[in-house]
Amino acid sequence: MAFVPVNKQTIQMRSFIADTLPHAENPYYIIIDKSDYELKVYDNEGWYATYPIVFGSKDLGDKMREGDKRTPTGNFKIIQKRINPKWGPQMLLDYPTPESYRRFNERKSQGLIPKNARIGNGIAIHATRPQEEWTVDNYYNWTDGCISVKYSEMQDLYSYIPVGTPVTVQP
Repeated sequence: MAFVPVNKQTIQMRSFIADTLPHAENPYYIIIDKSDYELKVYDNEGWYATYPIVFGSKDLGDKMREGDKRTPTGNFKIIQKRINPKWGPQMLLDYPTPESYRRFNERKSQGLIPKNARIGNGIAIHATRPQEEWTVDNYYNWTDGCISVKYSEMQDLYSYIPVGTPVTVQP
């Protein structure tokens, strides 16, 4: 799997357009495929770019509870962009959603997770540390449930994806 680069001028123009449109008119959406270790960006014209990624646990199942290091599946949106002192650029997702809570409570009632378990939060798409891009090349899952992109590639992604972008995480 390799990063499929896009034209820098195209990114700059699309970034300018995305920043000037209301969130409802955001031309981008992201699909994260856990089984393929890929983050794909689409816009109004179709497929735009693909980035290799890693997660938390080797178990790619749905997040069950706080601390399990799994990445949640479902439909989310980017609610905040910021520079994290450890990872650099990051885009926070709106996890947990009402659907996340529904599944969590259902699993609790079925006895699949402890009654005192918590759902967790703070799931983001973020960069690796600059010197740790090898983790993505080697499919080394290391996060606490977040989605991690190579530091150098996260710079591009962060530059044109606006707050409000829909994100689907699929198994």
